[in-house]
Amino acid sequence: MSIEIANESGVAVDTDAVLAVARHALDEMGVNPLAELSVLLVDVGYMTELNHRWMGGDGPTDVLAFPMDEGSIDHGPGENAAVGGEPALLGDIVLCPEVAAKQAATAGHSAADELHLLTVHGVLHLLGYDHAEPEEEREMFGLQARLLSSWRSTRTQ
Repeated sequence: MSIEIANESGVAVDTDAVLAVARHALDEMGVNPLAELSVLLVDVGYMTELNHRWMGGDGPTDVLAFPMDEGSIDHGPGENAAVGGEPALLGDIVLCPEVAAKQAATAGHSAADELHLLTVHGVLHLLGYDHAEPEEEREMFGLQARLLSSWRSTRTQ
């Protein structure tokens, strides 16, 4: 699995842990080991710009996922070309550590835990999961929780 990470946020982040949780999620989801992923950590200003340009949103958001492989766009879970079959360029996950830190404070956990959650969330979006409808949200968030739990258990062994 080729995962590239670039921290352009100006915030100190344990990028090894972000890589590890992304790799764990991809492995657990059965993604082809030759697949490629890019993770970019950005500041609030750049995330605000991306959110406005690509999502029509106001202000910064916590995570954006940009699928790259044409075969993976608009496919449901398990139908993604990157799962099982041919290797694929999955796409980019963009994280904003400053937004994650604010959300973490509200949620009562660490900024690192929030970044790990957002990384898994982004991976699932790249694999075709969404949370626009209540049933989709239950499935995606349940899977997200299971992946985070299994990753945390591997770190404590």
